[in-house]
Amino acid sequence: RILVIDFDVHHGNGTQATFYDNPQVLYISTHQYPFYPGTGSIDETGVGEAKGTTVNIPLPAGCGDAEYLHAFEQIIVPLARRFNPRLILVSAGYDPHWAEGLALMQVSVTGFGQMVRIIKGLADELCSGRLVFSLEGGYNLAALAASVKATFDVLLGNASIEDPLGQSPHRFATPGIASLIKAIKEIHNLV
Repeated sequence: RILVIDFDVHHGNGTQATFYDNPQVLYISTHQYPFYPGTGSIDETGVGEAKGTTVNIPLPAGCGDAEYLHAFEQIIVPLARRFNPRLILVSAGYDPHWAEGLALMQVSVTGFGQMVRIIKGLADELCSGRLVFSLEGGYNLAALAASVKATFDVLLGNASIEDPLGQSPHRFATPGIASLIKAIKEIHNLV
């Protein structure tokens, strides 16, 4: 049983398609939506015996640390515990960082560090620490380097996360995601 967590700004349509009918793989994606490639709606949940093993968390533009961490706490953590994987794979795309020009997400280096801390905690709790990160998106080199460093710091047990870029200076209205989280929880029986 393998859990794949994908926090790239793009939906992992290829990963989803690969495991869409495999009940031994739980695929969870947080991504900007609508956005390229246009897939990853909440009703894409798997087929046959794998129904419910694809979980899409399509976040609106402007989401930052608070929204991502809320999705992790409300959706990813309880689903991971219920699935009880033997290995966790992470599609680590750092392009939701606020300094990226590609998309409109507002995650900070600190936010990535907090997400990694949650994932590492799940790996320690559920699968004896078996955890693999695969570097995916990230195009602003300063944001990418700082985010990858924060990931390694967390994985190596360092208590603090250095965020040389800080929080986003952009003034986006904080998008409400309560109804989205509620709908996903209902679809995946987390209520």
